[in-house]
Amino acid sequence: MKVALSVAGIALLLAGLSSPSSAAATRTIKIGILNDASGPYSDNAGEDSVTAATMAAEDFMAQHPDLKVEIVSADHQNKTDVGAAIARRWIEQEKVDAVADVPNSAVGLAVNEVVRGGKAALIASSAASSDLTGKYCSPNTIQWTFDTWAASHTIGNYLVRHGGKKWYFIATDNALGKSMVRDGASVINAGGGAVLGSVNVPINNADYASFILQADASGADVIAFATAGGDTVSLIKQSAEFGLKQKGLTFAAMLTTTNDVEASGLAVGQGLIITQPFYWDLNERAGPGRRNSARASMTSRRRRFTSASILPCWPI
Repeated sequence: MKVALSVAGIALLLAGLSSPSSAAATRTIKIGILNDASGPYSDNAGEDSVTAATMAAEDFMAQHPDLKVEIVSADHQNKTDVGAAIARRWIEQEKVDAVADVPNSAVGLAVNEVVRGGKAALIASSAASSDLTGKYCSPNTIQWTFDTWAASHTIGNYLVRHGGKKWYFIATDNALGKSMVRDGASVINAGGGAVLGSVNVPINNADYASFILQADASGADVIAFATAGGDTVSLIKQSAEFGLKQKGLTFAAMLTTTNDVEASGLAVGQGLIITQPFYWDLNERAGPGRRNSARASMTSRRRRFTSASILPCWPI
């Protein structure tokens, strides 16, 4: 339902933004890709998201020569004030019609308030906090592809039904982590399980040893990573060093991409429970059979979601 509404919303957004003043005029839509170009989320977004958005725009313009789609981009540096300032400048000074991508839920929530009540839109293809469609819901914002409610309920329901009754969360100390723990606790408790505890960790943390040992000491059956990007990769790798899987513990990465699994290595990631709203090789339509090798390399879900979110004609 949410995806269907998102597609309809994006189609309406484009229709509204592209209302012609005359039938012969070339119309322009300007979209800003706001993401993490150098931090822990850059491997799943960054410059490749900009490239994916650009290719989507090229595909669309080839079919609609009367419509010009211009892509601009910037690095929010995982700082809410920086992200909000960029979005405000884009909208007020550079006439950007929509801001898209925005990995880092805290930045996404900040941009959500910038666009609220105005003419610009936020298409949050990487900001995952369910607060974007919950208590901070805005008529200017579309949350595309996934959120913390969907991710936590998918894994939570499955594991609670298969014996994972006692949980401990290692969570990013930001809006994403807080939303994931809250949404995860709701489904775990509803299924007869219990959250024994959680610990908040800073983004881009280097050493998770003490947090992993704290989770192990809790007596949990399931250690859940309420993190994303490079932080999840570090947690997957470092948790394997303690041999906790051999002790019978289950590790659940609540928000993970195929890139994260590849970066961790299959041997290290063996047995990890993950959730994926999209898999690049699920079928012929989803696969990388595009025009060139650059498209074929775009296997990260967030890169594909960025391109899919900005233009409804992008075939995934």
